[in-house]
Amino acid sequence: MELYFLVLLILIMVFALTSGFPVAFSLPGAAIFTVGIAALCGYLFEGNTDAYFVLGGPNQWLSAGVTNFRSLYWVVERDTLIAIPLFIFMGIMLQRSKIAEDLLVAMAQLFGPIPGGLGISVVFVGALLAATTGIVGATVIAMGLISLPAMLRNNYSKSLACGTICASGTLGQIIPPSIVLIILADQLSSAADQAATMRKAEYKEATGQFSMPGDFDVVTASAGDMFMGAFIPGLILVGLYMGYILISALINPRKAPPVPFEGEYDGKFVTRILLALIPPLALIFIVLGSIILGVATVNQAGAIGAIGAMLMGSYRLMEGKPKAYYPAAIAITSVITIIILLSLFDLNIKNITNAYDAFGIALACIAAAALIFSVGWAAIRAYRIDDTLNGVMMETAKTTSMVFIILLGAAMLTSAFRGFGGEELVKEHLTSLPGGFWTQFIVVMAVIFFLGFFLDFLEIAVVVVPIVAPILLADPGANVTAVWFGVMVGLNIQTSFLTPPFGFSLFYLRGVAPPSVRTLQIYKGASAFIGLQLLGLVIAGAFPSLVNYLPNKTHLTSDTAPPPSNPKLQECLENYIFADYDLQWNSIEASIERVKTANIAYLPDEYQGRLNDSYTKAGKTFALVEKIRSSASKLEEYSIEYRPLHLEVRRLQKSMHQIDKRIKELKQDKQRLSFEETVSKTAIDGIDREIDNLDISRNAIAAKIPENWQPSREKFESLAKVAKRARQAYRQNVDESYETIVILQRMLSEHEQLDGLMVKVEPLIDTIRNQNTDEAMETIKAVESEIDLLTETHRIKSRLSKARRALRGNSPKPDKAIEMVMQAVDQLKLEITWRNRAAAELSTDLEVFDQTIASTIGMRMQERLSTDQAESIASCLAVHKDLSLHF
Repeated sequence: MELYFLVLLILIMVFALTSGFPVAFSLPGAAIFTVGIAALCGYLFEGNTDAYFVLGGPNQWLSAGVTNFRSLYWVVERDTLIAIPLFIFMGIMLQRSKIAEDLLVAMAQLFGPIPGGLGISVVFVGALLAATTGIVGATVIAMGLISLPAMLRNNYSKSLACGTICASGTLGQIIPPSIVLIILADQLSSAADQAATMRKAEYKEATGQFSMPGDFDVVTASAGDMFMGAFIPGLILVGLYMGYILISALINPRKAPPVPFEGEYDGKFVTRILLALIPPLALIFIVLGSIILGVATVNQAGAIGAIGAMLMGSYRLMEGKPKAYYPAAIAITSVITIIILLSLFDLNIKNITNAYDAFGIALACIAAAALIFSVGWAAIRAYRIDDTLNGVMMETAKTTSMVFIILLGAAMLTSAFRGFGGEELVKEHLTSLPGGFWTQFIVVMAVIFFLGFFLDFLEIAVVVVPIVAPILLADPGANVTAVWFGVMVGLNIQTSFLTPPFGFSLFYLRGVAPPSVRTLQIYKGASAFIGLQLLGLVIAGAFPSLVNYLPNKTHLTSDTAPPPSNPKLQECLENYIFADYDLQWNSIEASIERVKTANIAYLPDEYQGRLNDSYTKAGKTFALVEKIRSSASKLEEYSIEYRPLHLEVRRLQKSMHQIDKRIKELKQDKQRLSFEETVSKTAIDGIDREIDNLDISRNAIAAKIPENWQPSREKFESLAKVAKRARQAYRQNVDESYETIVILQRMLSEHEQLDGLMVKVEPLIDTIRNQNTDEAMETIKAVESEIDLLTETHRIKSRLSKARRALRGNSPKPDKAIEMVMQAVDQLKLEITWRNRAAAELSTDLEVFDQTIASTIGMRMQERLSTDQAESIASCLAVHKDLSLHF
């Protein structure tokens, strides 16, 4: 019965959407109506409102709805959606202030004289507007009103002109900052969590181990990651559009003839071009650059963009009038002043220690006040001139409200879909398809492409993605990242604005196009660009590093980058370091032999042993590297032979698991029937027969598993363990080898601070004799704290701790405390002696040795990756690694 209600849910949703009912109410309405009918039917016919639900019932569905509502508005960690109103405000402000129009006119004059120049200028402006506004309707209408008449007047092909404008307008859906990408990031963060749970369950079932290695986990996506991931594919689309227009113009000049500029190429022309081009480019650099450089989060970048758009709008609305550029000039000056002050002063009020610090804070406050004043001035202008600010705020509120209501409605719909078993049904059908992940992925992409003919991007993003994304992301064979999947869906969703007959971009252009342009010509022009979009989709799919590289590099070079010891980086880091070993093998060995000749006889026995052990382990590094390469090579060679067997057996086992699941459901049905007042023997016999048939089918499938499966699997696991242990042995060896060098260098660099402690430790004897025990204990404790700040001073500190403990209690022992302090003094003198000598004689040798091995043997213990290492590891992580053999 659940299947009937699932079909009813889909039919009601489709009927509501196709009848023109608002999306924001169609999605939750379909869910509420269907859940209500299912609960009523269950109560009337079964006496249980949960009877016709696969998961839970109406109460659980209602609880899920409340949870989704709370997570959308109250959960602090889910702050991605805050960026939506900020970027919407930025886009509408730039559109209302006519900056987009200025850009279109200026670029048409600049590119017009080359073949296809007007069309190329439309694509160029579309890309810039996409990176500043991201509002498809506004972009298409603006370009349709300004560029389409000019293109038709200069004998451009109507279909080419219309297709160019429609396609360029949709770039706002994929070129960051994009509302689509923010929503996809929000949906995919939840989907990645579900996928991680599914993958861990699969790993446990396949291996019997409860803990899955961290580098096997699903890679999630933030809004910033989505922005970076979509950046290169967006530029590829721009290049494909421009290339298509240029080639069309060269092959058939009548389709896109050059348009000579009627004015003069003089200083005024250059000034006009720069004034139209530089502000949007500056805003793009500030918004995206702040995210790429890790200076700002997506939300902070959205706030910067909104303020920047208002400042740009303020001078455009006052064009030609005195003081038009004053607010923008004051804001720019204030920001530059604050940046300079940050480099000269510590602008933290808590850290004020002198008049110089206070002076810096005062200057920063003045600069911040000037910035606030300029923003306020710009806001007042935008409010007074044509009521622009009020209109922008109203449109922002409407659009944002629509987005959030749709998100809530979609959450209610997907909860109902899961409640009726839809998710399990989709999972079973997808996983049963031959061809594995790529067949499933192509089917999902085809469904999304088809839905684009009828649904807007928002419905697809919030309804389809939460259902299919966990299934595809959980696949260990493909092991795709959420960023790559999100960008692929984003590129696909972009076609929903172009696909006839319901593409919104086509409707927008149809509304402003002259009657001489027929609707079929718009469809024809858009079709060519749909093909280019599909080509861009194929390129991004075939080369995932185009999507994954920038997010990885941004993450690894940011202020919050993980240290080189992060487990997820190890394999890629080792690939980089092992290549360095091949180049520096001789120099590292020579450095090890050279440092061994240094005199360390005066060091305490413990440190002599630790240093000699460090040198020995450093020398073992190369043998351990060879073990890793050898074990990895054996595993890779065997994997080629083992893979077909593994995939086949896992496929058979999956079929057996589905049969086991069905048998379990039938046994539950049988048990439920046996408790009914009128037991139907016919129904129970039918269930028994079906269970017997399923058992026969299961045994037949089990018989197909080859006899060599178990020994083959054991051999693979054995080789994998050998490879894993080889890497663990290498990591432990280099860490222990380099750790001693780091500790000794730190100790020797602190020898002067250690000298200075003598004047604080020796007087403690008089302190114990002359002060009461409480004061003496406090004084000793303060000295202990100072000693503890230095490296390897535990021998001194432990004696002082014993001295303090001797003074505790009702019967203090000052004589014993004095004895312990004297021992601490003797230990301190001993430490000072050998450390001072080592600082003079040994520190240079250790420093040279450290410089030789820091980026290889000692790399795991560094605080950050170098730029070259980050780029190499980002490239390595950008490629999807097949993990299927480990599951």
